[in-house]
Amino acid sequence: MNILQETGNKETSATRSSYLKLRQMILTGELPPGQKLKIEQLRALLITGASPVREALSLLTSDMLVERIDQRGFRAAPVGKANFEEILTLRCTLEEMALRASIAHADAAWEEQLVLRHHHMKKAKQRGAADFEVAHKAFHMALLDNAHMPMLERYCSQLYDLNIRYRNLAAGEPNYEKRSIAAEHQEILEAALDHDADVATALLISHYRRTGEYLSRQMDD
Repeated sequence: MNILQETGNKETSATRSSYLKLRQMILTGELPPGQKLKIEQLRALLITGASPVREALSLLTSDMLVERIDQRGFRAAPVGKANFEEILTLRCTLEEMALRASIAHADAAWEEQLVLRHHHMKKAKQRGAADFEVAHKAFHMALLDNAHMPMLERYCSQLYDLNIRYRNLAAGEPNYEKRSIAAEHQEILEAALDHDADVATALLISHYRRTGEYLSRQMDD
């Protein structure tokens, strides 16, 4: 490997590391909605150069987690009820389409992967919030990844992240998750394994809308 290749690889690695860290900080609310994201402050926080931070912020604008403010820099994307309801509507519509396609293409390999992801999610719940969130997304994406429509799956993944940001912002509220989320996941899994697209999609949309109704009420307070 020559010096130029090594330098390029280091910059790529630094950009990816900065992107992942900033993305996580925005999704969890550590960098709150609307906060200005100053390059110098972030490079000191992440212990990296200005270029990887700037490139990471540009990538996050494509994820709709960061907004570019004309010539004034960047800020964490603001949140609002109208934005949340649009995300929820799109998520329900696109995931219903993807889940129906997954079930239409159902095979043993997909079913085994779905059961495995569900098992990992249940085990991760015992280890804490961070592990559970990774496993939770993996289960929901596994429901959809047999659709054989990679663009649709990518949109669904992005909408999941945008939605989860709102859930994280409301997670500290005392009345959050007073229902059995585990039971809802189990019902969705069983319907998918039974290849019952009507029941599976109805359960999935109900699962999202129940959380959505709670989060929407929080924004009215």
